[in-house]
Amino acid sequence: MNKPGLLISWFSSIKSFFASKPQNNEELIGLLRQAQLQTLIDPETLTMIEGVILYSQMKARDVMLPKNQITFISQELGLHEIIKIVADSGHSRFPVTGESASEIIGILHAKDLLRFQMQEESSFDLHDLIRQATFIPEGKKLNLLLSDFRRNRNHMAIVVDEYGATSGFITLEDIIEQIIGDIEDEFDIDEESYIKTHGAGHYIIKAHTPIEEVNTQLHTNFSDEQYDTIGGVVMANFGHLPKRGDVTTINHFEFKIINSDARRIKLLECFDLRPSPSQDR
Repeated sequence: MNKPGLLISWFSSIKSFFASKPQNNEELIGLLRQAQLQTLIDPETLTMIEGVILYSQMKARDVMLPKNQITFISQELGLHEIIKIVADSGHSRFPVTGESASEIIGILHAKDLLRFQMQEESSFDLHDLIRQATFIPEGKKLNLLLSDFRRNRNHMAIVVDEYGATSGFITLEDIIEQIIGDIEDEFDIDEESYIKTHGAGHYIIKAHTPIEEVNTQLHTNFSDEQYDTIGGVVMANFGHLPKRGDVTTINHFEFKIINSDARRIKLLECFDLRPSPSQDR
């Protein structure tokens, strides 16, 4: 069949497939998934279409980074203290608090600190760097927030509850991820698997893997008294939400973050550093 014939056939298939009109978003998504199974659309396209449909129903509270995971900077801190916090956190934007920890007076962008790195601390005034903070309610819809971000050229907003107290923050990246989905990583693991072996003592592990599963497969004894997953153990060892590329060592195992977002660790690379039996002789 020639190309025009293929195109006509494809459109005919789509038209026939949607002959029974969906009555709501759930039915529409169900039809789209059937279309993907019949190879009328590819998986990547399906992911994006689903993202667009679902994100318009979501609100800021659904994707925000909770307050207890935000790195705040006090206006009372000096230049070197701030630089250390910024370097340790791996974030790029930081809410700045005023006289009380609950008062946010603006946002500090990490890049704005660059010109002060070689200057005396006496010439540094944090108030000259902080930018105006945008506050939004928890119930603000993501599609409206995205429009606001685009119009105001803003990338971050502080999320507040009904009493005006900070409950979290949300970035442009958080919204975009809801539309396009997670980016496939080079270390892909089958859906039904938790751990993939890449060689002797080298593993790729999903962060939500139960600790019991890790202990069984890696023959170790991580405690599950405080945390249920290996991601929880790793995050606790860092003491903050790590970024991609960060490395930590726990019980002779080295963990490297290879996939994470603003809220959680997703995928870990793990190296068993325990000496082999031959090295013990």
